[in-house]
Parts: sequence; C-alpha cells; structure tokens
Amino acid sequence: MPIKRIIAGFNDFQENYFKAHQDLFERLSQGQTPEILFITCSDSRIDPNLLTQTLPGELFIIRNLGNIIPPYGSLNSEGAGIEYAIQALEIKEIIVCGHSHCGSMKGLLKLQSLSDEMPLVYDWLKHFAEATRQIIRDNYQGYSEEELLKIAIQTNVLTQIENLETYPAIRTRLHANKLHLHAWVYEIESGQITAYDASKAQFVPLRQEPFPVPDPLVAINPI
Repeated sequence: MPIKRIIAGFNDFQENYFKAHQDLFERLSQGQTPEILFITCSDSRIDPNLLTQTLPGELFIIRNLGNIIPPYGSLNSEGAGIEYAIQALEIKEIIVCGHSHCGSMKGLLKLQSLSDEMPLVYDWLKHFAEATRQIIRDNYQGYSEEELLKIAIQTNVLTQIENLETYPAIRTRLHANKLHLHAWVYEIESGQITAYDASKAQFVPLRQEPFPVPDPLVAINPI
C-alpha cells in the first residue's frame, strides 16, 4: 500500500467523516471516558473499533505482539497503560482478545527458530509467553499443528487474564466487583468471536452474555 493512499485516506477523513462528526471530536478534545480496556494483538488484520462497532473514545486499547500482558512488577509500557486505565479512567471491563492465525503464537510453538532471525521477538515471547508454551508442551501431545495453534491462542488469552490478576489495582476492583475480565478469541476467516465460559471451561460463541472470567481463574481447558 503506497503512502499516497494513506494520505488520500486522511484527506477523505478530514473532508467527509470529520466534518460530519465534528461535534463528537469537539467532545473528545475535552477528555476521554472509556469504560472498556481492549487488549489485543498488533496484527494488521485486527481492528478493535471495527469488530465492536465502537466510536473513537469508547475503547482504551493496548496492542502488542501476541496480546501479552507481563505480570505485575515487570517494567513495561503495558503495565503503565493498565495502571492509567484503572486509576485515571476507572475502566469497568477488560477484554483480552486473541485471534486465529496468530503469528506470535506460531512463533511460540517454534520458539528456538526465532532466536537468530528475530532475537527481540524471541526475547519477548521467551520472557512473557513461556507459561503458555510449557502448558502446550506438557499437556498436548499428539495434536496436529493446526490444533496446537488453536489451543495455544486460547491458552495464551487465559494466561494473560491470570497475569492481569497480579496487578494490585485490578485485584482490588475485582474483589469489590467493580471490574470484570473477559477472554475472547476472534476468528478472522469467519468474523466470529468466542468467549471463555468458566461454567463450561471452554470457549463458546459470544452472544449477549458477557462471560466474565471469575476471580480467580478456576480452569484452563481450551479444548
């Protein structure tokens, strides 16, 4: 995609969408009041606002390779973003959303091959996705590559929910029932989202029920 197309798109935004929604952007210039923190992958095929049909200002978004949240105590921008979302914005819901065909999870399943070609990606996954890799290695033998990838994607989302629960600000609000956590997986080819249903210990199609993950997480059974 040439940069000229991006510039043309911006010009179209200014001339059409912005002018038609100028009141919205004037309100947004006064501050933001999102109630949902949406954590997802950097993958270009994922667009949180498009998926949820939300407007600017309605989602606070954190994105990185593999929708990974390092545990509390690690110096990282994700933790700073979470702290800001909880303390300053008083977020009410947190969604961790993985996706099908995730390149980070493909890399995690063949981690050693990344060490020379992409050492920074290797370090990121080795340090902060090792729990997911060990769960797959120790519990899912004899599965096909496609099945392992799906399991890794689901397990990784649930692992990030557990990592979120290590943050004191999150624990406090979970205890007071002022915050809910949700584990989702978006399937690119079908447009469907599945959500972790703790009562069934598995991911099921997302409908009207929010399927909040309990505190603490009681089961990881992505099959």
